[in-house]
Amino acid sequence: MRNDKGGTGTMIMEQRSSRPNLGTLFKQSEPCLFSFNNNVDFGIEDDLPNRRSSASMASPRHSNSTTTSADASPNYMIMSPWIDASPYAKSPWITASVLDTDFGQNGLIASIVREEGHIYSLAASADLLYTGSDSKNIRVWKNLEELSGFKAKSGLVKAIILLGDRVFTGHQDGKIRVWKVSTTNPGVHKRLGTLPTFKDVIKSSVKPKNYVEVRRNRSVLRIKHFDAVSCLSVNEEVGLLYSGSWDKTLKVWRVANSKCLESIDAHDDAINSVVAGFDSLVFTGSADGTVKMWKRELQGKGTKHFLVQILLKQEKAVTALAVNQESGVLYCGSSDGLVNFWEREKHLSHGGILRGHKMAVLCLATSGTLVFSGSADSSVCVWRREEGGAHKCLSVLTGHTGPVKCLAVEEDDRTSTKIDTKWIVYSGSLDKSVKVWRVSEHNGLVANVLFP
Repeated sequence: MRNDKGGTGTMIMEQRSSRPNLGTLFKQSEPCLFSFNNNVDFGIEDDLPNRRSSASMASPRHSNSTTTSADASPNYMIMSPWIDASPYAKSPWITASVLDTDFGQNGLIASIVREEGHIYSLAASADLLYTGSDSKNIRVWKNLEELSGFKAKSGLVKAIILLGDRVFTGHQDGKIRVWKVSTTNPGVHKRLGTLPTFKDVIKSSVKPKNYVEVRRNRSVLRIKHFDAVSCLSVNEEVGLLYSGSWDKTLKVWRVANSKCLESIDAHDDAINSVVAGFDSLVFTGSADGTVKMWKRELQGKGTKHFLVQILLKQEKAVTALAVNQESGVLYCGSSDGLVNFWEREKHLSHGGILRGHKMAVLCLATSGTLVFSGSADSSVCVWRREEGGAHKCLSVLTGHTGPVKCLAVEEDDRTSTKIDTKWIVYSGSLDKSVKVWRVSEHNGLVANVLFP
């Protein structure tokens, strides 16, 4: 979460008194986004200065949310002390311990530990888990064993999102990188390029109207983020990718051709979260304390997003957003530890507040009728949305020793039943670990299942 007002960091594609000459631009070329033969990153790879970020939200495939509740009866789970040596000698991940006593019970089932560095982003799909950290590496895990990894030249990984055979990563250096997963080997990833493509950068750079002034006598291309990309979200149905940045802008990309369709000056401070919602809506949350609702509408041959409503305006920074598509609920986490929510069936009126954390909520995820909130207090609260919209705290997942920065959720096909869906929850923390939990949608966590 960035609380300073107005700082912008290192500029990319700056224009001082005139636009850059084409010779300079061609030296900064990126491979074509759809080229499979070039894995070299020719783009500008200047590292931005470190800056506090409130939340890097991973985008889980399964999305669902919950509502307010005052009564909470938490069940506390303790992390496993078991540590096994990693089989990967060169990997910074030194521990991948799975509990031998896991017979489908709820609670902590595994812990993955890094030797150094923090976990900033997660994404999960089926038996694959992607982890992003401050090492510029994206690690790929299969059934909790390290499968492979791929690396950017610069920029810690603040956001990861999966879409078919594509992986999109948002970085501290302001870049969105695109990777393709091999159809024959899920451990092999090729970098296709960055957003925007080099071709679009060249095309845009020749027209002065495509520049926006970010400082006195300094301008940058409107289609490029010039500060950290803090969050990503995708609308699979219409093929749009949304990116939010510390540069205060929301950008809209067409996945099919990698075009930047819009660049919106959305907030007065850093954008910490963006989520594609229901009914053609997109929601953004910012360090300026606001949650804004944008609507996608047809305009000529394309689409355009318009600000519809400011759902929340407060002094505390908005740090995380999540949407339950099925129930039509938007959840918002803030630096004051509260989770606000709004309900579609009530015309997006405020539904209530979930009070379960003592410190800032840094990440949110939803699945089925459950909502998960990760916090700087090192815990993850599990909430269930009951009929009528009330929320109940089923349990509190404890075991992390540092702030929980990101969450990802997948259904546990192995243990789910018709009467009780179970979820695998991944929580990434600044304590250098990823913990893996099994949570029952019907019973939450069984109180008498505690791990030593």
